[in-house]
Order: sequence, then C-alpha cells, then structure tokens
Amino acid sequence: MDGAAQREDLRLKADVVIVGSGAGGGIAAEVLSQAGLDVLIVEEGALRSSSDFRLSEAKAYPELYQESAARQTADKGITILQGRTVGGGTVVNWTSSFRTPPDTLDWWRSQHGLTTLSEEQMLPWFEKAEQRLGISPWEAQPNANNLVLERGCQSLGWRHARIRRNVRGCWNLGYCGMGCPVNAKQSMLLTCIPGALDKGARLLSRARVDSLNVDASGQRVVGLKVSLLSADGVNPSGRVASVSARHVVLAAGAIGTPAIMLRSGLIDHAGLTGKRTFLHPVSLSAALMPERVEPYNGAPQTVYSDHHMHTQPLDGPLGFKLEVPPIHPLLASATFPGWGVEQSALLKRFPHLHATLALLRDGFHPDSRGGAVKLRGDGSPVLDYPLNDLIWDGLRRSWLAMAELQFAAGAKMVLPLHEQSRPATSWRQARDMIAALPLAALQAKLVSAHVMGGMAMGGDPARGVVDDAGRHWRWRNLTVVDGSIFPTSIGANPQLSIYAFAWRAAVRLAAALTSDAH
Repeated sequence: MDGAAQREDLRLKADVVIVGSGAGGGIAAEVLSQAGLDVLIVEEGALRSSSDFRLSEAKAYPELYQESAARQTADKGITILQGRTVGGGTVVNWTSSFRTPPDTLDWWRSQHGLTTLSEEQMLPWFEKAEQRLGISPWEAQPNANNLVLERGCQSLGWRHARIRRNVRGCWNLGYCGMGCPVNAKQSMLLTCIPGALDKGARLLSRARVDSLNVDASGQRVVGLKVSLLSADGVNPSGRVASVSARHVVLAAGAIGTPAIMLRSGLIDHAGLTGKRTFLHPVSLSAALMPERVEPYNGAPQTVYSDHHMHTQPLDGPLGFKLEVPPIHPLLASATFPGWGVEQSALLKRFPHLHATLALLRDGFHPDSRGGAVKLRGDGSPVLDYPLNDLIWDGLRRSWLAMAELQFAAGAKMVLPLHEQSRPATSWRQARDMIAALPLAALQAKLVSAHVMGGMAMGGDPARGVVDDAGRHWRWRNLTVVDGSIFPTSIGANPQLSIYAFAWRAAVRLAAALTSDAH
C-alpha cells in the first residue's frame, strides 16, 4: 500500500505493527510473519527497486535518504547520513558487516547489567544473520582506494584486515550508497521484506508515524496515529491512517524511534528516552596519490584498521577505526573544505583522490555521553550532539594518524577535512598544521552514518529504557529492534549487530505472542 495513492483515510489492524523497515524492522517482519502472526510494516519512505537506482547522486539522495542526505546535528557540526526508503539504511549502506566487538559486549555486561549478552550467547544470532544475508569475506582484490589504506598499514606495521560484506554476485560497481541496481546487495528490500510479504505481511509506505496511542489504563500501547504522505514523500497528503495492534515494534532508527516516543509523551520512568544517543563521529583526510585511485569505482569498503581502537583502555581516550569511503562528486563538493577556484582545482584531480575516515568509538569514557534527541516546534526530530574536549582530542589524533598513514602509502599531498587546513606535502608539515587547527564545529568537516542509543538496553529500569530483548520496561507490549537499543556505540559498523539483536528479540517475541494466542 502506497500512502501517497490513498484517496481515503485508512483503518488497519494487525497482531504486530512494525514501524520502520530497515535492518531491525526487516528482520523482525520476516521472523514474526513466519511464526504465523499478522504483521503490518509502516515505512516513512517510498518503495523503490533496482530499476529506480540509476547511480545518480542527484536522484538518490532526495529519494533514499533522510533530509536528502543533509540531516545535521542541532549546531550543524555533524552531517548524518540515514536511509529513508523501504529497506532503510540497508538499501544505501556500503555493506560493511562486523559482529559486535567482544569488548563492547563485555562492557555492556559489566556496566549496564546485560548479563545475558556474552560473545558465546550472541554467536548463534550472528551466524543466522550472516547465512540469511550472504555476509562473507570479500575475496576479490580491494579497489585502489582501499589498497591505499592497506599499503599504509603494512608500511607502518599497523594491524589491519579485510571487511566482510553482505553481497551475492556483486558487480563491484562502487555506487552502493545510491542503491544497488543489480540486486547484489542483500538488503532488507531484497531479502527479509519480500520474505515477510510472502508469508502474508502487509507494507504501508510513504506513511509517517506521528504518535502512539495507549489504553485508558496507560499500561498498554494499542496503536498508531499515522500521516500519509504525498508523492514527494515529505509533506502530508491530508489523509491519515489509524492502526491498532496487539504489539508495537519500533524500528525507526536511533533518531526516529525516540522521536516517536517523545511526540507521544511516553517517557520511561528514569527519563532516559532520547538520551545517550551516539554517532561514531567521523573525521576525514583526503590525499592525492601518484597513481589513479578512481575512488568511485569498486567495492567501497574492503579494508579496515583497528590499530587505534584496541591499543588503549576502553574507557580511556577515544579510540577510532580507520576505513575508506567511496568518493562521488556531489558529497565531495559539500564535504571537502574550500570553494570556488580552490575546491575546483582539487576536484579536477578526482581520479587521483583518496580519502581515509576515522570512526570514533564513543560512549565508554565518563565524559563521552553522546547527544540527545529533541523535537522541533513542528514535531520533527533533531539530535543535539555537543562536541567536548574528549571528542576533539580524538579527532585531532585521528587526523594525525590518517595523515601519517597516507604519506606512508605514497601520498604526494594530504589535506585533513577542515576549513582552515592547507595541503601538506610531507608528514612533518601535516603534523605541524594539524596541531594548529582550531577545534570548532563547522570548521572541522564531520560526518556520521551510524546512529545508536536513545532507547538503551539496561539490566533494570533505572539503567535502561528496554530490557535485553528490546521489550520496554514500562510498556511491555512495545519492543524496540533498531540501533537505539545499544547502551554505547558499537565501535564498528552497526548493521550486523542490529540484525543479530533484532533476530534474537523477534524470536522471543514470536514465542510470547503465539503462546498468548493459544
């Protein structure tokens, strides 16, 4: 059902309504529908397919991303990339697949009371997701962009490895962020959502959930208020949908899910809803290589380095993971420093351009408290994410590490992405320049594609919004299965973690609901 095509208001009923169709929502939909439950998926974005994916930034960003890939934190200091389409972020991510790091699980057990989340206990859920979604080592040669990272690590003796990807029959195009036109990426659009529909689930797209309804006792969530959207996928059409359900599953992402709770006035007893939302703040460093890198061609991410993440205490200075982003002209021009003739001169050398990114692991140090999801006057969400001294220290160290690596890999010029940086032609020159860069929002060019927390799991209601299976501590017929349940950042690309935790939660929920039915 396309919300934009409806000419009358809708009244819908289901055993389970799932809000959001990304990594968590897609997994939950398939598991619950396979258990014989009547499932309705409600998705804000439109239903697109491979024939709509034209490898065009100008087409992909407004159609497939929140706020046309220009969502920002409250101070505009960090640009946030989030999917907004049937399949969510799994349609537009770069397919990198990591299990939740063991030290992260250890921390959640010791600090957040999540005693059941050991590496051994989570292993079967990771394995199920990996088998279902084609997650396996990337056997092909990394593209030239990723080989820069690998070569630099080898030269410096830094630990590095290859990245597993969730693809089958990949054509190695390099445009994963714009949707896969050959159906190689094993996204929810291609796998679990069709699987759920085959079992009788229904899908309502271009439909924005305004709020949740509770019963007169205030103890149960009984349904949703939904605005149907017009063909632009942004503005309400004037039509609405009223949905009633035995159980509500929220999977609208770590900004969208807390926002729904806040709009509904449904705050947990400890007041943690929307708090401790983490981003993996990402810094970047560009480099000009003597060889043609063609950073737009080939699988986007196939090499990583955790050298700077596991060489200090988990609760010490922020560690970071090094990876490589693909580079395409529109996002590059919006992200790279400078403008006019200065930026044009850099972009003219596009085939020789390389970038490394550093993904900061936030949420473990006492001063790493993340941000908070808040509501604007019109009810739309915004993430307030203060950048404190701890984060700035990690960002400066990451620029230094990336510059050193790029010169070790043979770079002729390195340019940290900061408005006041200048091209450096030696490691010593880069080191001196980076030491002098002012640490301020809007000066540093920061991005993130990983949003976590805001509806965190905890061993009891004082430490979390939901339990270890995503069930809300206060409204027990409400379950959360997206990245908002994580008490800290993951310290790795989170999609596989979301898959595994959602599968675990959905199996438990299916057992409970089918038992209740009998």
